[in-house]
Amino acid sequence: MSEQSHPMTVGGKDVHTVDTFGVCNPATGRVFAQAPDCSPAQLDEAVQAAADAFPLWRDDIGARRGALLAAAARIEESAQELATLLTMEQGKPLADAHFEVMVTAMTLRGTAALDLPREVIRDDDEERIEVLHQPMGVVAAITPWNVPLIQAAMKFAPALLAGNTVVLKPSPFTPLSSLALGVVLRDALPPGVLNVVSGQDPLGAQLAAHPAVRKVSFTGSVAAGKHVAASAAPDLKRITLELGGNDAGILLDDFDLDVHADKLFWGAFVNCGQICAALKRLYVPRARHAEVVDALADRARSVEVGDGMLPGVRMGPLATAPQFARVQELVSDALAGGAIAAAGGRRLDGDGYFFAPTILRDLEDGVRVVDEEQFGPVLPVIPYDDIDDAVARANRTHFGLDGSVWSADPERAAAVAARLECGTSWVNTHAMPAPGVPFSGHKWSGLGVAGGLAGLLSYTETKVLHVVRGS
Repeated sequence: MSEQSHPMTVGGKDVHTVDTFGVCNPATGRVFAQAPDCSPAQLDEAVQAAADAFPLWRDDIGARRGALLAAAARIEESAQELATLLTMEQGKPLADAHFEVMVTAMTLRGTAALDLPREVIRDDDEERIEVLHQPMGVVAAITPWNVPLIQAAMKFAPALLAGNTVVLKPSPFTPLSSLALGVVLRDALPPGVLNVVSGQDPLGAQLAAHPAVRKVSFTGSVAAGKHVAASAAPDLKRITLELGGNDAGILLDDFDLDVHADKLFWGAFVNCGQICAALKRLYVPRARHAEVVDALADRARSVEVGDGMLPGVRMGPLATAPQFARVQELVSDALAGGAIAAAGGRRLDGDGYFFAPTILRDLEDGVRVVDEEQFGPVLPVIPYDDIDDAVARANRTHFGLDGSVWSADPERAAAVAARLECGTSWVNTHAMPAPGVPFSGHKWSGLGVAGGLAGLLSYTETKVLHVVRGS
């Protein structure tokens, strides 16, 4: 058995595996650690541990709330360990990784403050009719590699508060921080309530299809989400899918560039552009196109890109070799078609998956980097002549996650933002989900809701309790 410093958590105990797989540091492009490769038998054990813990866990929401608060405190106490692992396996700057850990703890605290409503439809001498929200059982939480800890918390926190138990499976690209999280939370959560397993394909599909799992919450690509839905369908499992986005931003003609240029830039380039809710394409009035391109290009050229462990770095590498290759392919395709890189447009010299922050001009809809989700440090800036046309082009996509409209007149912008076909429309900001606010995708961007009361209720089944009084 290979040495594993990051065991799986099953039933509150360390579980090691015979097989392992390598975890790559994207800043070097080299394997730096081994992670457990969960066997089918061990997956059965994890699901069984969750099923065994469910009957007691479901009974006391006060105890569940207290456990989540204790878990948040444990995460904060372990912030340095978790952030360091996250930077090494995902690439983001250490300060950003630390911020992710803090948001993870904040997510648990915010969830613990929620309550499951009890709606009384009728209560008189004849009968009482009440709507309850009851837990489902074992929840499978399958998380991506871009913000693995936040995504884990957004799934397991509401699932646990609702009374379910969880088997968490992180991406094979970033398993270590989630495995460490499982160890950290053992003191706060009863054994079996949160189990963390890791592995390569097809572990996620096996977990989604497991007969004892009653709900699957998945975040990832559209293609993978369709496979999860197909795996869950034969057993009619409940599913929440948070999938891709090709978020459009629209600048109105009165947009204040001096006020909002930094926010606009980082709305696209946060986490090296690897955020489903990041700005992916920007529509700008033709008369203001050149000045917007110049302002964004100046910012792109000024960003310090490098190993996230080094001080002063603002942007790390792309997180995975496949994503690095995809970004290079999409940018090369655009440049070959006549687009111009006002900044960037190339990989950076040296080891690792580093790509220069890129602003593209002289391109329109129909180019792959505009029509597809690039999920990297690339922003195409596209001119428009008519606001109705800009809205139509923003909506002309299979995706519908988020969008934004920018203007010196927020109410004018809000009227345009309301026309965007997406789960969240922002005004004068982008990629800034608020705690406690529902987050969902339209069209191919997802099914179901995460966050807030709506997200909590998605981990419950609705039950009517109908009591007839007297004869």
